[in-house]
Amino acid sequence: MMAHPAAAPLIDGRTDLIAHIGYPTSTFKAPLIYNPYFADAGINAVVVPMGVRAEDFAVSFRSIFRLSNIRGALITMPHKVTSVAMLDQRSRAVEICGACNAVRREPDGMLTGDMFDGEGFVRGVLRKGRVLARASVLIVGSGGVGSAIAASMAEAGVARIALHDLEAGRMVALADRLRKHYPALDVTTGSNDPAGHDVVVNATPLGMNAGDPMPLDTDRLDPASFVGEVVMKQERTVFLAAAARRGCAIQIGVDMLFEQIPAYLEFFGYPTTTPDVLRSLARIDY
Repeated sequence: MMAHPAAAPLIDGRTDLIAHIGYPTSTFKAPLIYNPYFADAGINAVVVPMGVRAEDFAVSFRSIFRLSNIRGALITMPHKVTSVAMLDQRSRAVEICGACNAVRREPDGMLTGDMFDGEGFVRGVLRKGRVLARASVLIVGSGGVGSAIAASMAEAGVARIALHDLEAGRMVALADRLRKHYPALDVTTGSNDPAGHDVVVNATPLGMNAGDPMPLDTDRLDPASFVGEVVMKQERTVFLAAAARRGCAIQIGVDMLFEQIPAYLEFFGYPTTTPDVLRSLARIDY
């Protein structure tokens, strides 16, 4: 999808800066989504890519937040974990994930961090008409994005989360954090059998490359299940194609990206919008 171009943002002495901090910047897509929206909506803000290597992060992060016109930052790889130690206030999602992808500077200079990967996934599911209250969810992959999705699913009121990860220690640690923050949540570990779950999520990198194995046995998918993906390299992965053949409703990985941006806008205190508007203005081609 190649969207129509929007007017270039006007940058002046009152422009808010949102730093996009990560490395390398050549992969960054956020400026191509946010900035056309800001220009179209008349919001005097701009997302600026800032390439910061891991060894420079601590010094650069503090320096960036000393700028008088900084509103906040988008945090991406490889800094999502290390940024947590820099925060004064953390959301429950950050506490569960141990990672952060958005930082807001408060009027008193305090830094508040949040994590929106999971929020984007959940908003996408809800916008497609699915009910998550009391649902049963299987999440394959307990890394950063899997942890974020688990945290947001718990906040959305699901009854049960089943976790699977080849790194057992990571999976068990996530389960413990979920139980701590959501004592009423039924959390199980170890099985990637999708049978009996209302929502099934591939939160692993499997599907990025040709020949990758399936994250689970798709023949065990219930046709009534909602199946989601986090891989964005291609719109419909082999996994999603197999789920669709089973009759499952699906959510592509890119949906998670566009669905989370309205949440970011709310977090930074800007007028929000819909994923459809963002897609129509974005200057990227998937």
